[in-house]
Amino acid sequence: MRRVAGLGLVLVFGIAVSIVGGERDGEAVEKKWGKTIGQFEEWDRKNSWPGDAVLFVGSSSIRMWRTRERFGGLAVINRGFGGSQISDVNYFVDRIVLKYRPRVIVFYAGDNDVAGGKSAKRVLEDYRKFVKIVHGELAKTAIIYIGIKASGSRWGLWPVMAEANAMIRDLCGKDRRLLYFDSAAPLLDTEGRPDSKLFLDDKLHLNSKGYKIWTGLLRPIIEKALKVGAEGRAKSAG
Repeated sequence: MRRVAGLGLVLVFGIAVSIVGGERDGEAVEKKWGKTIGQFEEWDRKNSWPGDAVLFVGSSSIRMWRTRERFGGLAVINRGFGGSQISDVNYFVDRIVLKYRPRVIVFYAGDNDVAGGKSAKRVLEDYRKFVKIVHGELAKTAIIYIGIKASGSRWGLWPVMAEANAMIRDLCGKDRRLLYFDSAAPLLDTEGRPDSKLFLDDKLHLNSKGYKIWTGLLRPIIEKALKVGAEGRAKSAG
């Protein structure tokens, strides 16, 4: 009887710790990113945003990309926040993704996840969660995953990043609304290592030449994604 009672206490204690831990995680995310997300919301209160937009979201590779300038002719929204992981985007998804009801989402995150110690499988599962949330609200929205880039500063982590990329590419192959952009291969030199000429001095972030390459290769994929979204809407209307 004592063992049963003791087991009950352990289970209750475990659940309590789990709940508190979850709250602390949320508090930590809010503390780290709340101000930045609040700045996005302040901008939104003072300005209008385009309907059926192409929404860029993710970490610093998105934040530093001059998307409105480089993707002229497209209705673009940029909600990149440097240092973020996929789980951070998931946490704020209502405030920085779903509210805009984008036609296409261009997503880059996973880089910091692996650098923070997460496994390739965890990166996949977090991205799968993002997709599930988005398609639960916006079933016709196409999502482009920009594969984790290879960089000089994180070259030692590339095997894990490449594994995560392969898993997500496989996921994208199972749903026509999911597209994959191989961002790493175009950044490699003739020896198969990150080309320093395409990166800033930190050997992590792209310079203007690197972004020019990404932009040129990504635009056709965005155009394809826009067609996928349009076809989906047409079928719904029919």
